[in-house]
Amino acid sequence: MERADVLVVGAGLAGLSASVFLALGGVDVLTVERHPGTSLHPRASGQTPRTMELYRFAGIDRKVLGVSERASQGLRITVAASLSGPVFHRIVEDLGEVDLSAATAAPWGMAGQDVVEPILLERAREAGADVRFSTELVSFTQDDDGVTAVLRSRTGSETTVRASYLVAADGGRSRIREALGIGTSGLGAIAQSIGVVFDADLGDRLLPGVTDLFYLQHAEFTGALVNTDVPGRYVCAVDIGPGETADDFPEERLVHLIRGATDLPDLEPKIQWTGAWEMAARVADRFAAGRVFLVGDAAKVTPPTGGMGGNTAVGDGHDIAWKLTAVLRGDAGPGLLDSYEAERRPIAEMVVSTSLHNAKERMMPDLDLTGVAPPVDQLALTLGFRYRSGAVLTEDDDLLENPVEPSGRPGFRAPHVPTATGSTWDFLGHGWVVFGTGGWRDAVAEVRAETGIALEYRECGADFDDPDGVFRARFGLGDGGASLVRPDGIVAWRCPGGAADPAATLWDVLARVLSR
Repeated sequence: MERADVLVVGAGLAGLSASVFLALGGVDVLTVERHPGTSLHPRASGQTPRTMELYRFAGIDRKVLGVSERASQGLRITVAASLSGPVFHRIVEDLGEVDLSAATAAPWGMAGQDVVEPILLERAREAGADVRFSTELVSFTQDDDGVTAVLRSRTGSETTVRASYLVAADGGRSRIREALGIGTSGLGAIAQSIGVVFDADLGDRLLPGVTDLFYLQHAEFTGALVNTDVPGRYVCAVDIGPGETADDFPEERLVHLIRGATDLPDLEPKIQWTGAWEMAARVADRFAAGRVFLVGDAAKVTPPTGGMGGNTAVGDGHDIAWKLTAVLRGDAGPGLLDSYEAERRPIAEMVVSTSLHNAKERMMPDLDLTGVAPPVDQLALTLGFRYRSGAVLTEDDDLLENPVEPSGRPGFRAPHVPTATGSTWDFLGHGWVVFGTGGWRDAVAEVRAETGIALEYRECGADFDDPDGVFRARFGLGDGGASLVRPDGIVAWRCPGGAADPAATLWDVLARVLSR
């Protein structure tokens, strides 16, 4: 019988992200994927600044930005009849014009899933993760002490693995979720589509050097077309009509549709891949059951309109990874794991509802959204979200804030404050950090020595400069104040002024947020 601290099932964005951060934390992680390799389809393209912050924690942000010519360039989103036909609405003209310098030092990324997954895979293996392809989960059971799983390789050989925890990253039709008896809620399937990856010379139909996404409301079909990280390669998705199946779309029909979408009647596209997929909106009723945790599409399935599905998957993977790491190290009690669902499920719900409203605006005007929550501003959802759980000591009930006017309140991302050498975020991502204005250095050293928790202190004016004089305002700190920031960059607690006994105060706070 093999043993691992954590078994991850699925090597997509969520599973590989979890594997990277678990391995970087020193966790013995085994990851299995039933497919023979990483995704060949661009699928979830684009990285929000929040995702780029997480990729920076992993040390792969520069690789993701440099993986293609368009990866760090702009974004244009257009609703039109075809690539050169009437334009009905331009949703984004140039994403680079959105100034987020007050919110984050991280850029947007535009790389596709097909080029990002190999980067994640390489980093996971470098950090010590055992990642096996062509290997599927046959069955699993769990008890109070762990999970026992049977794995089968493509050759038919079976292996039994005993792990402390199981991370289910096995997609929207998650067999693990079904085995746990966890249902889903939401609109369910809202459309069926046929996707095509093709190579062609489209001339000047799309802008060079940027991600150019068209939502198409053509006289013959509804769909979308976008360029990829491979020069001359594109993805076109077309809705399947009532009563139709993928079999009704032979290659000659697909070529006809591509010609209509591109307004190039003589185009001879070279089709590289085709596949049917379901556009759906579902959120799992629970994100955890015992020692099993759902991440990525296993936890929620969202329409692609808005590009939030893949980014949410990366966030899920990082969140469960740092929490499992803390528990396995002995830094935290098992109660910390309860915060995974408490924090990530509200994000999933907002992502799904906002994506549905985007789908109605961009592609499906007749979509009935009765009972669906209103959309959330996507910049606020990306950088101004708030976690509410036992792992943060919140001061009020706000759920979102304007990310360019950060407040430093617990539950929100730690403010980005430019320093003489970079940003306050340069100190984050590798443990717990106390930012302060004085009086907490000895307390942090004492607590670190007695607990063994990776806890660092950074004092404004001593450990970093504040050339713009905005640190105190953004963090909400006065003289002798302190802010405790989690390994994911979220403020867990703050003390606006001094404390009578800083060490005792910090002890109490850590005991509460870590369920010690």
